[in-house]
Amino acid sequence: MSNEQIKDRARGAIWGQLLADAACLGTHWIYDLDALYSTYPDPKGFEEPREGHYHAGKKPGDQTHYGEAARVMLESVSRLGQFNAADFGAKFIEFFGTPDYRGYLDKATRGTLENYRAFMDHQALHPGEPFDYQQGADDDQLATASRLAPVVVAHREDPALLTVVEHATRVCQNNGRAVATMKANALILKAALEGRDLEEAAEEVAAKMPEIDPEFGPDVRDEIRAAVADPRSIMEVTLDFGQSCPLPHSFPSALHAALKHRHSFEDAVIATLHAGGDNAGRAAMLGAWVGACVGERGIPAVWRRRLSGTEVVREQIEALIGKVI
Repeated sequence: MSNEQIKDRARGAIWGQLLADAACLGTHWIYDLDALYSTYPDPKGFEEPREGHYHAGKKPGDQTHYGEAARVMLESVSRLGQFNAADFGAKFIEFFGTPDYRGYLDKATRGTLENYRAFMDHQALHPGEPFDYQQGADDDQLATASRLAPVVVAHREDPALLTVVEHATRVCQNNGRAVATMKANALILKAALEGRDLEEAAEEVAAKMPEIDPEFGPDVRDEIRAAVADPRSIMEVTLDFGQSCPLPHSFPSALHAALKHRHSFEDAVIATLHAGGDNAGRAAMLGAWVGACVGERGIPAVWRRRLSGTEVVREQIEALIGKVI
């Protein structure tokens, strides 16, 4: 594969993660599908959140809290050309920990802020010891899954990729189940960046997971295999596997949707949006996989034009690609 093809896939992965999140802003966390469709009869992405919604006050093209954290990650990784837990962690605390922040704080964010503040409030117990930004919340949901693309792009050829992924996960999710799932997530994305078929790559990753993580790897393996094997629609499978945030539900639901529509970014995201629940988190994860499969050229240009701050994102993506590819 040529460098230009790799660059196109890398751009697709990062754009895909951010755009998929933004597309689900208005419909995010609506679990009751009757309520979703009564509010948005034919949702096509980038709906405006209604009054009383988790993201009320935001406008079409804005990010959910997932996407906001993904922007913090992209800024850090693009500036350094690599993931650094202290740099990302400090920027994350600065962004979400200010009293001026008015967005939603999920469990991973709240727990991470609490752990950081507890450490800083008791510095006498560890004089001269810096906070290591590996004390995230005990959380197994979609936080890291929605921001991992720049990390994998930067470290795709790094023999220590899985160690880097673990460090990136533990910043906000100091949880073994989350770490194991993010390693699988990263390996699937790495394969997509290399031009591998997504289903074939998923099956290979499934086979490796018990060795990669003896405790949680077998569960992740079984979830991958269930997603690969299920012939039903995205709606049916998501309702069965689960619309909710925890990775045992959201990871196989997202993977199934990505496999169904691995040749169409728009179809994958919209089908996931229609299935409700934590569609923004699932879409961000699969948006990176499918974005890598189709490349930047396979993502509708109009979607990028709808994204708030799109020029800043473009500059950061290009800065990162210039450093690592």
